[in-house]
Amino acid sequence: MIAAASTAVVAVAVVVGVTHTSGWPRVRQRFFSGTEIAAAWPAARHGMAVNLELFAACGLAAGALGLLVALLRTLAGPVFLPVRLLAAVYTDLFRGLPVILVVYLVGFGVPALRLRGFPSDPRVLGGAALVLTYTAYVAEVFRAGIESVHPSQVAAARSLGLSHAQTMRRVVLPQAVRRVAPALLNDAISLQKDSSLVSVLGVVDAVRAAQIATSAHFNYSPYVLAGLMFLAITVPLTRVTDHLAVRAARRRGDRRAGGGP
Repeated sequence: MIAAASTAVVAVAVVVGVTHTSGWPRVRQRFFSGTEIAAAWPAARHGMAVNLELFAACGLAAGALGLLVALLRTLAGPVFLPVRLLAAVYTDLFRGLPVILVVYLVGFGVPALRLRGFPSDPRVLGGAALVLTYTAYVAEVFRAGIESVHPSQVAAARSLGLSHAQTMRRVVLPQAVRRVAPALLNDAISLQKDSSLVSVLGVVDAVRAAQIATSAHFNYSPYVLAGLMFLAITVPLTRVTDHLAVRAARRRGDRRAGGGP
């Protein structure tokens, strides 16, 4: 009750303080115009569908490729050193570059090369840039999960006659994926937001649709609408991530106390 009361007091104080400033009427007209929001809704809704398509396609591709890169980085033996080096260079390179810079390089650089057989659709090029970047992040998350599995479990699986591939598939990966699920969801949230960067290539997503509507009447309410649409997706994903993190922490605590299987 005390927490609820203090939260309500702070919320009321913020609302009253903002709405009683001298510039609030102008801000309300420029950023919270119901007329402008209603006019921009159809285009923004169509643009958000583009963002969701990119999010789904790029998320699946980055997840699969990230797992592959992580497996390549964990290969043992000197014969696989070149493969491990290439995977390490790839992850270091694309984790170090800003996402928008990769979008520019792929979106404008690939068409400039005039290579036959390469797509020129900006949605495909923007999606490829997102996949290149997020594959590197996802690969490191998977690698951390794989390396968190105790080596004794791998040794036990090999002693039972399982091959390296069977050990990874049946013993290591199920545990690794379960342990890094919250981190993977965090990357998914970031990918969902960064899907708006394809707008710099001319793709009419939610952000680009809001920009077009804003330029028509110099009213920024469409940007607020686009922001609310992104929040409607990212906030539930964030709550799911928090729930998984708490459940994983509780499971680890139960096992340490001897109360879990």
